[in-house]
Amino acid sequence: MKTKIIPNPDKAKYDEMTQACKDNDNYCPCLLEKTPDTKCMCKAFREQEEGLCHCQRFLKIKVD
Repeated sequence: MKTKIIPNPDKAKYDEMTQACKDNDNYCPCLLEKTPDTKCMCKAFREQEEGLCHCQRFLKIKVD
């Protein structure tokens, strides 16, 4: 089964976190360190199988 990444369906939350990322040089605003692993989409989200990312900006879903 494949996965697909979509913006958080809660548009207000998506917009809020998108602005927070922009304000933080595209690093996850929820993480303190600014490393390649914390650049949005962060390493933790890229490696997870499904669900919301840490800051709830993106959602990974399984598709057929």
